[in-house]
Amino acid sequence: MSEESKNPWVVIPTYNEKMNISKMIESLLSLSITNLSILVVDDSSPDGTSDIVADFQKEHANINLLKRPKKSGLGRAYIDGFAYAIEHGATHIVQMDADFSHNPKDVPVLLRELENQDLVLGSRYCNGISVINWPLRRLLLSTAANTYAGLITGLPFKDSTGGFRAWRASLLKRIDFQQIKVDGYGFQIALLHKAWKAKAKVKEVPIIFTERREGQSKMSNSIVFEAMWLVWKLRLFG
Repeated sequence: MSEESKNPWVVIPTYNEKMNISKMIESLLSLSITNLSILVVDDSSPDGTSDIVADFQKEHANINLLKRPKKSGLGRAYIDGFAYAIEHGATHIVQMDADFSHNPKDVPVLLRELENQDLVLGSRYCNGISVINWPLRRLLLSTAANTYAGLITGLPFKDSTGGFRAWRASLLKRIDFQQIKVDGYGFQIALLHKAWKAKAKVKEVPIIFTERREGQSKMSNSIVFEAMWLVWKLRLFG
């Protein structure tokens, strides 16, 4: 596929990210990626995140905003964002966070690796541990969650719960991503499991994950417990 025929999109879910979203959009706009479109999926953030995105839209035709009526979870935000991007002609889709825990400079790396893959995982653990500014408790929780997910489901990846990924749109359509009903860690595991079961070509590439610059983490105990039960469901029912 030639550069001119590619239509790469970056999908970013947001909730109260006004302290980060401007810098993130500016960073993505500065990248030398042909035909890049950016989609922000905002859950009606009360801090005015969507207003900032709307201001960018006035000057940049490649900025898109999908404003959802209420906070409905990370998994649903990605599903709606993927569907919107595909409907508007996306051929390659990068999913990432707005808070700079995922470095926008890695987006071209993931897209380049996608040339020979169906899915590329930005991995915190495929080259040792590449996490900055996490407390030990959270690091232990994350590494344990990935080990647990691999043992129960058979997923052969070091980082099954990460949210920095590049997809071929054709793969997302093939695995019927809109049927996934779980959120958070569970969403990332379930979507990866679908791709793996579909025998997609998947590659992990190392990234450096840095704890968010501004704002508050959206992680909760309920998301962790949901993921713990999910892996057994995936093992038993596929």
